[in-house]
Amino acid sequence: MSAVSDQETPSPGTGTGASYAAAGVDIEAGDRAVELMKEWVKKTQRPEVLGGLGGFAGLFDASALKRYERPLLASATDGVGTKVDLARQLGVYDTIGHDLVAMVMDDIVVCGAEPLFMTDYICVGKVHPERVAAIVKGIAEGCVLAGCALVGGETAEHPGLLGPDDFDVAGAGTGVVEADRLLGPDRIRTGDAVIAMAASGLHSNGYSLVRHVLFDRANLSLDQRIEEFGRTLGEELLEPTKIYSLDCLALTRTTQVHAYSHITGGGLAANLARVVPDGLHAIVDRGTWTPAPVFDLVGKTGAVERLELEKTLNMGVGMIAVVPEESADVALATLADRGVDAWIAGEITERGEHSTGAALVGDYAK
Repeated sequence: MSAVSDQETPSPGTGTGASYAAAGVDIEAGDRAVELMKEWVKKTQRPEVLGGLGGFAGLFDASALKRYERPLLASATDGVGTKVDLARQLGVYDTIGHDLVAMVMDDIVVCGAEPLFMTDYICVGKVHPERVAAIVKGIAEGCVLAGCALVGGETAEHPGLLGPDDFDVAGAGTGVVEADRLLGPDRIRTGDAVIAMAASGLHSNGYSLVRHVLFDRANLSLDQRIEEFGRTLGEELLEPTKIYSLDCLALTRTTQVHAYSHITGGGLAANLARVVPDGLHAIVDRGTWTPAPVFDLVGKTGAVERLELEKTLNMGVGMIAVVPEESADVALATLADRGVDAWIAGEITERGEHSTGAALVGDYAK
């Protein structure tokens, strides 16, 4: 992981000429950040990872894929969005990495793929070594939770484009699945059960709406204690995104799974519709769960209509599993054993004349 993205080496000149440092890029600070992050990256290593931190490319021994008949590589890339600004304001940098890993690796596991490795990209206005190391610490911890290795990345210093305390993060990941075990719409059948897995909070979507409602319109503060949360608003909003990767893989080992849907931007109905085949319809009953208080706060404070909330936020469901009806009890038991709060939220039916791929019905439980 390099501290700067520009690969040119600056001249050491001692005169009054321009220099990289004078332009705002601190190579020494970047080197210090790399040293600080090494211990965290090491914790993510898998046996297939070759070499150490600091190379131009991360190496992963693909010979392990020989055990597959027809290995399919799955890849995804994502970021965390405007949630990073809340981390900046609160000075908390070691949780945002969990969000990044979740957004990438939980997309990969949806098709049944095992997460293998990930790379990150951290862009900062000024390299603060301890801050960068804290961000990487969170990414590394997230990789451990997802079962993947962090094989490399880049820390880019962009003075003049970002403020000294501004930053953003992005990542890309790779997984593998046997071709005949690929999950998706082709497997879904009428009568399948729709199992919902609880979200840990807002996760990492819809923060532009959340920030607009809570701060621009209601003038709330991050350090304000909210009784319904039992903690401050900032602590609630920075709650890391739950990483479901290993839970989903465990589920595919213990019972039959037809499809997963990662509930991110677009909400539950839109994301579930992406894995429902033509001719079928997913019905999800709102009455099977109660969204956490944070969703109610956003809705009531901003007078946000329910449909607008549901197409922007996850409303308390972070992952969906579609399983045969006869497999539902085993699936719920497996998730319970792993500490995942899950329930049967709906079913797959024939698509009616005016129905879409997925819809929410009823009212939320009180």
